[in-house]
Amino acid sequence: MASDRHTIPVPQAAPVAERRPHRYEVHGVEVVDDYAWLKADNWRAVLKDPATLPADIHAHLTAENAFTEATLAGIEPLRKALVAEMRARIREDDSGVPAPDGPHAYYTRHREGGQHPLVCRRPRTVIVLPGSGAETAADGGPEPGETILIDGDAEGAGLSFFELSAAVHSDDHALMAWSADTKGSELYVIKVRDLATGQDLPDRVEATSGEVIWAADGKAFYYTAVDDNHRPARVMRHRLGTDQNDDATIYEERDSGFFVHIDKTQSGTYLTVTASDHETAEVHILDRHAADPALSVVQARVPLLIYSVEHWGSYLFLLTNADGAEDFKIASCPIATPGRENWVDVIPHRPGIMIRHQHLIAGHLVRLEIENARPRIVVRDFSGTEHTVAFAEEAYSLGLQPGHEFETAVIRFTYSSMTTPAETYDYDCVTRARQLRKRQTVPSGHKPEDYVTRRLFATAPDGETVPISLLHRRDLVLDGSAPLLLYGYGSYGTLMPASFRTNLLSLVDRGFVYAIAHVRGGTEKGWRWYMDGKRDKKPNTFSDFVACGRALIDAGYTTEGRIVAHGGSAGGMLMGAVANLAPELFAGIVADVPFVDVLNTMLDGELPLTPPEWPEWGNPAESEAAFRTILGYSPYENVAAKTYPAILALGGLTDPRVTYWEPAKWVARLRASMTGGGPVMLRINMEAGHGGAAGRFDRLEEVGLNYAFALLAVGKAAGEA
Repeated sequence: MASDRHTIPVPQAAPVAERRPHRYEVHGVEVVDDYAWLKADNWRAVLKDPATLPADIHAHLTAENAFTEATLAGIEPLRKALVAEMRARIREDDSGVPAPDGPHAYYTRHREGGQHPLVCRRPRTVIVLPGSGAETAADGGPEPGETILIDGDAEGAGLSFFELSAAVHSDDHALMAWSADTKGSELYVIKVRDLATGQDLPDRVEATSGEVIWAADGKAFYYTAVDDNHRPARVMRHRLGTDQNDDATIYEERDSGFFVHIDKTQSGTYLTVTASDHETAEVHILDRHAADPALSVVQARVPLLIYSVEHWGSYLFLLTNADGAEDFKIASCPIATPGRENWVDVIPHRPGIMIRHQHLIAGHLVRLEIENARPRIVVRDFSGTEHTVAFAEEAYSLGLQPGHEFETAVIRFTYSSMTTPAETYDYDCVTRARQLRKRQTVPSGHKPEDYVTRRLFATAPDGETVPISLLHRRDLVLDGSAPLLLYGYGSYGTLMPASFRTNLLSLVDRGFVYAIAHVRGGTEKGWRWYMDGKRDKKPNTFSDFVACGRALIDAGYTTEGRIVAHGGSAGGMLMGAVANLAPELFAGIVADVPFVDVLNTMLDGELPLTPPEWPEWGNPAESEAAFRTILGYSPYENVAAKTYPAILALGGLTDPRVTYWEPAKWVARLRASMTGGGPVMLRINMEAGHGGAAGRFDRLEEVGLNYAFALLAVGKAAGEA
């Protein structure tokens, strides 16, 4: 470890978890888990009611929280200062750009001081269309003629946790189905609001994933029901005025490895039911306008075949990896004969150019694609003429925002970079007129010219080049002395956007360099980049991250022992792995809801996410090769007698994705095994789940804690506020 590493004082002894060895054998290998007892036998009940947590586990987690609070008490003034700074960069009465639909325009906004969103609408006539010449952009505060449909602050009042999920209006604009979670356990209750009276109907649908799609007549809606193992497994139809027990099952998934998701096509004609894992998909469609609709399959599932569906006229359009299209292509087929044998290429596969999304409106096929970690939007009319919407910065983020309407030539997209606040544009696909509808404001002030964003590349041990997105102040002296926060994820094909985030400025303005390591397991360099970071190739994700750290040192941005690593969920697994691989690189590690107990979780088929995760990590119960691969990198199993950096691990008691006992067990084993370094701290949010606190200002408290810890780890917290 670096000799100049900052030492964090520890005011009291850390909790010592009792060792209660649990032994089991897999493929002839004995595994000993000393801390298996931290997983509550009644974990299903705990997800629904935290008060059912067994007393011994509750006492241990309470002690862990107290130790973390005591150890970090000295940075409380700094944390408060960071939170105040970050809050000052938020326009508190911020609002989204209204999305037109028939006579209305729908949007969300916040009131000043409010924690939760307000779902609103106002007359469409206020909308300024692209090409009109009007110089307007969305602002904060109420819109002219506004009606508040769902008041998130009022609904969440008095609750320790509240998260508004869906808020979907019926086709006739008379009703709104909305869903909310009040435990953090991602079990959503759906209610229906009469928009004329502002009152909820008696209908109440529980234990859902939160998704809602209306039948076209507004007399029923479809939703996804969650089973006893917390898996979205059935699509149900609820007719208004009836009891949930009478709801009709539209689709039921029998394979526990497949989750079910519902949506509707942009045309509004079809409900889509998608059953999928991480490498195979099957889509069914249902006519929302039919009196007695029935599902029909587009293409029965074929292992490793992925596709999603949109609709135009008498055709379906499919974004798919069929026929070896590793980076995806777009095909079409007649609705009447949708099988794979009738798929015809519209946008052929081009290796290295990954199509991430397709969006169909009446006259245009729009796609979002990415090449070498840089995104662009391509607009194609049905004569085959194409043009591109792109930007010139080295690293930036670009996103499509599907609206409510199909009969339109206007699309909406967002653009930002690590230095440029988010901008929302309406774009006319015919005239190519681009209208700024909103520019993110930073009330406390922001000058993009004061910052630099760069795109660098690291060389991995096997010769691959790994993209790095970088942000720092322009006046920073790059002599290797700067601390650096290195963020990584690298799983499920998730792309980490190089987007603008006001919170980061609190670190960057204090002399930090901020970097995103676009490691394998994401899709920044196409689908191959994902495949090279999963199952038996998962270790590439970890070695890529370490290579990025070393490349940033070699480039003079920082030095060994001055890097703080940060990742969450599967990115938290990355944190645990690199802590074992290269602890000397890091001054500190922040592991948010870290998936660190990979082996035990993947061996437990009863846990909510385990069967759908086997395609991502492998099934260690069935495959000895998968077992040995996971055993070789799982952070919990590979904790060793060595010096570790300071570690802050965070979890949520009602988290169904990465259960609370994963970080708790990891921290216990680290403390029992490490020979120096630390401290290792655990903070469990006893009133939240995977996403942490739901209120926007409550979330800032968590970010402030992470950043104050990062500053403390590199010795920049003393005397600051």
